[in-house]
Amino acid sequence: IDLNADLGEGAGHDAELMPLVTSANVCCGLHAGGPGEIARTLALAHKHGVVIGAHPGYADREQFGRRDLDLGNQELVALCVYQLGALDAMAEVLGLGVHYVKPHGALYN
Repeated sequence: IDLNADLGEGAGHDAELMPLVTSANVCCGLHAGGPGEIARTLALAHKHGVVIGAHPGYADREQFGRRDLDLGNQELVALCVYQLGALDAMAEVLGLGVHYVKPHGALYN
């Protein structure tokens, strides 16, 4: 069984949740969170042996990434590649791999 959670979004409970999950969808910093939050979340995942997945979303902090921004294909691909690249680079510094992608909010729906 894989117990999964969306983490790194600034909800304030990552340290308590991380030991309870087997995989974490780590926010990539545009719908919520940011570089510092990502780094803290990745460090917690590393400490607890949690599998990491990227959790990209629309750059829509006001609506927490839940509003469809109606982007063109090229812009949407660039938005995702930007987020995935940043998370992958940060994870690599800690010796972690990003194992999957789970889009967030309107990007998922």
